[in-house]
Amino acid sequence: MSVPFFSPQGAAFGVDLAACVRRVLDSGWYVLGPHVREFEQAFARYVGVGQAVGVANGTDALVLALRALGVGPGARVAAAANAGYYASTAIAQLGAEPLYVEIDEDDLSLSPAALEQALRAGPVAAVVLTHLYGRMGDVPRIAAACRAAGVPLVEDCAQAHGARRGGRRAGAWGALACFSFYPTKNLGALGDGGLVATDDPALAERVRALRQYGWAAKYEVVLPGGGNSRLDELQAAVLLAKLPRLDEANAERRAIAARYGAAFAGLPLRLPPPAGEHDVAHLYVVRTPRRDALRAHLAARGIACDAHYPVPDHRQPARAGRPAPALPVTEAACAQVLSLPCYPGLTPEQAGQVIEAVRAFFEEAARC
Repeated sequence: MSVPFFSPQGAAFGVDLAACVRRVLDSGWYVLGPHVREFEQAFARYVGVGQAVGVANGTDALVLALRALGVGPGARVAAAANAGYYASTAIAQLGAEPLYVEIDEDDLSLSPAALEQALRAGPVAAVVLTHLYGRMGDVPRIAAACRAAGVPLVEDCAQAHGARRGGRRAGAWGALACFSFYPTKNLGALGDGGLVATDDPALAERVRALRQYGWAAKYEVVLPGGGNSRLDELQAAVLLAKLPRLDEANAERRAIAARYGAAFAGLPLRLPPPAGEHDVAHLYVVRTPRRDALRAHLAARGIACDAHYPVPDHRQPARAGRPAPALPVTEAACAQVLSLPCYPGLTPEQAGQVIEAVRAFFEEAARC
């Protein structure tokens, strides 16, 4: 592909990754050592919370956060159904049941009105709000609704590192917040990694215990349901080096999104809202009923793209035979979403290729 969907070079932010590896090798400490502790502290300060707990990946972060809140078999957890089945996976691992809530037509995040209705219908053990595509949902209203209902809010910030509303970052609104550091994320490691952030010291201690077998001290298991989910030193060292450059990288993503938005205005495409501070443009997602044809057209021109996410959670084969809720906005969005290349390191020339190819597709269609 002449325009790949992701660039490891751009995602490195210019950091000397080999030096990070050498520091870890020289320390002789590979798991839950000084780099992890330093990164946890730095990331907590960045988000604006008191506590951060590094874990093995973003899905584990969701599982451990919900488990720390006491979510267990049979409990209902409210979530959107258009976010890749990640929250559904975590909910299933706990034996809980997803309560799929309709999304907002414009930002494709949880609809506050639909959530408020679901909370009134109750009972709901927790709410997972996914800040989808790097764009924060209406978290002030959703957090207020959760407080009024006495239901804990878990933010899924896997795609929203650095986003903020009113100066308050994603991850600083809920009882707990979950982050992924998969290499393609806005802040990505060299492999898997995750983190749970919170302002509640008691919840943080529960997550710390649960990430390592339920230990209070070595070989002393005090919490049931613990596992092995530890952020390793190598990933922490890389993340620690990249964190100071995250805001600059997010600005680069926003600039690409703004260029796309200006170039595609007037085309028969549903464009994402302009990327303000609440949107770190993790993905630039357009909507069109001709998604598959546009995707094939771009691939023929050497431009990689993807669909995030084409199958809504309640329609996944793994849930075959279960009652499916009526979620028309969710299903319509999943049938039309297409993600275009948008990442640090995408050159102006490459962005121009994307723009030219998308415009050519609709110009050719108009002539037919």
